Amino acid sequence: MKKQKKFILQEKEIPTQWYNIQADMVNKPLPPIHPATKQPLTWEDLAHIFPAECSRQELDTEHRWIDIPEEVLEKYKFYRSTPLVRAYELEKALDTPAHIYFKNESVNPLGSHKINSALPQCYYAKMEGTTNVTTETGAGQWGAALAYAAKVFGLEAAVYQVKISMQQKPYRSSIMRTFGAVVTGSPSMSTRAGKDILTVNPKHSGSLGTAISEAVELAMTTPNCKYTLGSVLNHVGLHQTIIGLEAEKQMAMAGEYPDMVIACFGGGSNFGGIAFPFMRHSILDGKKTEFIAAEPESCPKLTRGVFQYDFGDEAGLTPLLPMYTLGHQFKPANIHAGGLRYHGAGVIISQLIKDKMMHGVDIPQLESFDAGMLFARTEGIIPAPESCHAIAATIREALKCKESGEEKVILFNLSGHGLIDMTAYDQYIDGDLQNYSIPDAEIAKNVAELEPIIK
Repeated sequence: MKKQKKFILQEKEIPTQWYNIQADMVNKPLPPIHPATKQPLTWEDLAHIFPAECSRQELDTEHRWIDIPEEVLEKYKFYRSTPLVRAYELEKALDTPAHIYFKNESVNPLGSHKINSALPQCYYAKMEGTTNVTTETGAGQWGAALAYAAKVFGLEAAVYQVKISMQQKPYRSSIMRTFGAVVTGSPSMSTRAGKDILTVNPKHSGSLGTAISEAVELAMTTPNCKYTLGSVLNHVGLHQTIIGLEAEKQMAMAGEYPDMVIACFGGGSNFGGIAFPFMRHSILDGKKTEFIAAEPESCPKLTRGVFQYDFGDEAGLTPLLPMYTLGHQFKPANIHAGGLRYHGAGVIISQLIKDKMMHGVDIPQLESFDAGMLFARTEGIIPAPESCHAIAATIREALKCKESGEEKVILFNLSGHGLIDMTAYDQYIDGDLQNYSIPDAEIAKNVAELEPIIK
């Protein structure tokens, strides 16, 4: 039996710069625009809400490499590099000739990739004199990471967690509070946006769109407070490229290069994190790698959404972003992959989809848990429900290799563990979970309400 191999970089080999794919894109992303004037926003405009350096990074289409601040790099060294692992037992169970590798982002103390961006965002906020940060979270991985990073840099944190996810995953709220954050279920009665949403629908179970509305409002109305975000925006994907840059070096240690790169998809942070460094070789060197984003069947913006300017939140407080979207009024099903229940895709991802540099696949909830169970029983790691989508897409491709006899190299990102998601696994094992699929008519109704800015 083949021995499982793990490839771990030494401290001196950890990347010291993030990779900014915007500098290499043939077609640059369209800019965010002001919802009233429809004029492009500057970084100074964004800095009213976000830390200034994050705002500059958001719109930077010139600099390919951006230095990681020394203070952030020192915190990264607490848990990086993360292992790249050859999944021999999964390969054996599938009887596939494919070589399957996964980047294990679940091993850091926060349990997911989210800390990679929480640390720099809080660092930049601290450096400009901010005292408070606020954010939204779905399943809670981002909220936990932000709460910890805020404490590391001496900031106060307020987190709005999607109400249904708060009920499904109560221990994530406990983790945030342990780190000192104030946690509120969204929609709530603590903001004008939350009150308006609950007035229309008193039983609203929440979405990332509602939680973003409340967090942005708090940032706009609280002195010395900045808003932070765990996905979607360009600077978040930039920070996450530490994943793919490490994986590049580790794949070289393994003597292989991926034919496919796969990650689950909510707003795009962990997908961009592992994919963008490899994608630069496709853009600059002509490498023929396939990039696959695995989204829930119940939230199919990449495969069934429209490319249009839309708000990033439900209440319409954010700038308008050019994205593949299901409409900001979209009400997602209460699936357990709470981090993937978002109506839109990040603007870089959306442009790359348009340019056919990557594509999305829809994964039913039950198929995702089938995959998670197989991965747990073969590799000994219980994956987060979000990560199960990437595993399911990987299994699909590995079985295609079995049928064709092709020995492809598949790399996927294990974005987080599922040890605080065991209620979901219990429900799956007991047969209490089901698939959800959104009707075409509902998507058409939501997107028809968007102002047609892109012709």
